[in-house]
Amino acid sequence: MITLSPFWTDEYPRPADLSVADLPPHTGVAIIGSGVTGLNAARALAAAGADVTVLDAGPVGNGASTVNGGMLNYGLKAATTKVYKQFGPTLGREFWDASLASIDHVEEVVTSEGIECFFVRHGAAELAYEDRVVEGFRHEAAWMKEHLDFSVDIVEADGIDAIVGGGSFRGAMIDHVGAGIQPARYVYGLAQALGGRGVHLVEDAEVTDISRHTGGYQLLTAKGKLTADNVLLATNGYTGIRPVAELRRRVVPVGSYIVVTEPLPEATVTRLIPEDRMLWTARRFLNYFRRTHDNRILMGGRQRLSTNLDLAESAERLRDITVEIFPELADVKMTHSWTGKLGITFDLMPHIGRINGMWYALGYGGHGVGIGSYLGAEVGRRIAGQLDRSPFEEIPHPTRPYYRGRPWFLPLAAQWYRFLDTVGR
Repeated sequence: MITLSPFWTDEYPRPADLSVADLPPHTGVAIIGSGVTGLNAARALAAAGADVTVLDAGPVGNGASTVNGGMLNYGLKAATTKVYKQFGPTLGREFWDASLASIDHVEEVVTSEGIECFFVRHGAAELAYEDRVVEGFRHEAAWMKEHLDFSVDIVEADGIDAIVGGGSFRGAMIDHVGAGIQPARYVYGLAQALGGRGVHLVEDAEVTDISRHTGGYQLLTAKGKLTADNVLLATNGYTGIRPVAELRRRVVPVGSYIVVTEPLPEATVTRLIPEDRMLWTARRFLNYFRRTHDNRILMGGRQRLSTNLDLAESAERLRDITVEIFPELADVKMTHSWTGKLGITFDLMPHIGRINGMWYALGYGGHGVGIGSYLGAEVGRRIAGQLDRSPFEEIPHPTRPYYRGRPWFLPLAAQWYRFLDTVGR
């Protein structure tokens, strides 16, 4: 019977010896959210000598940071060509460079902190079902080479077996920078490193209210009151109406769903995913898949954008997709089915910003492992006074008048995107 819980945290549960703390009466910087953004911000701030407290409504790493697909890829959710057109070549290049630097940043963190999270960097590939998409890959590759000096390889249908051993794919666009990790090991390893450096990690401390006072803030938490000189909101797809309703209006939570197979023979997974790349399909309702460190196939997807789909039904849908791509897995068992929330903004861009003086960083659109880690470190250095600016705080952060925190429009958007995928547009 399938387990309706995340494989990653079953494989590596929260360490019992994690250095958690009681709520202090005062802190220099209070960070709300103990995912990749909050922990990387805490790392940067601690390195600058700041007194830091990380608060979470549940245990450390309670959100999607420990249970995502564990994939790090170039670019942002918004297409790079559109980013250049919207924000101009100067900011556009900064955003592109940040996306590449985010992968380097995670590699530096796991290396310098000695985190054993099965970091692999064998590149990635976007897979096309239609010839017209392969033609689009060619145009995109030429544009990236001209404007970014970034090279990708285009593989036609006759060479696709070297990229993925299944599916009816007509081609692929391959990069050589993509990486993968075991996300629970990454988050818990980072948390352990920070706990040993005096960062206060406070669990089960939901923040329900923040009020501003002369020289700082007072936070009302489930464990009592805390005063802080600065506040960072790092909740991404788990941003609620409380404690800052205005921030919820700037991010939309979207559900992503994942299954994994039972462990497979190494020869099988090597044939199905020959170079151990991170893979995803070129569709609006994309599927992403990869090999795990113990030779499972992980398959993920957005489904209907909802955050509360039935996990057993989701598992059946993702199983069908897995078998559609890899027919030889028809009799293989799926062992785990789970979900997590990612944060989408209306312009599909990540953002650093301030509300009532409080800092925030969010909106990664499925690129959270890398970009969330990178923006966490960047906003941490901003708070510490070590950076004068970030391009992610220099663009408007839009919302919509019809959005008050309840994403009623997602089912309509899901139907439209599904239709476009069906008709091949």
